[in-house]
Amino acid sequence: MTNASPAPKSRGKTSGTGNDPFAAIADPTRRALLDMLLEGEQPVAALVDRVDVTFGAVSQHLKILREAGLVERRAAGRQRIYSARAARLAEVDAWVAQYRRFWSEKLDTLGDYLDETS
Repeated sequence: MTNASPAPKSRGKTSGTGNDPFAAIADPTRRALLDMLLEGEQPVAALVDRVDVTFGAVSQHLKILREAGLVERRAAGRQRIYSARAARLAEVDAWVAQYRRFWSEKLDTLGDYLDETS
């Protein structure tokens, strides 16, 4: 996974996104949290240690990711453990795939053209 650059330390006013996964991943801090959760489930405190935002801001970002169906939360004693939800991420990937195919075709065409002209 890529290590996303941490966002500046913030008290974190986050806007709700409802259940729209695309709005949820529009924020760089939420993408960084999601990247970390793709490594495996983690408690909130471990996530806070890895980003440069306050505990409250991380909690708000995780709430938005949870409302969008991108992560799940479970209790383990006093801790809240978060994990990525693969099914909802598959929806995002399916949408991105159409653009991946588009650019792949364009780059193949460019490569063919460059091969012909060299």
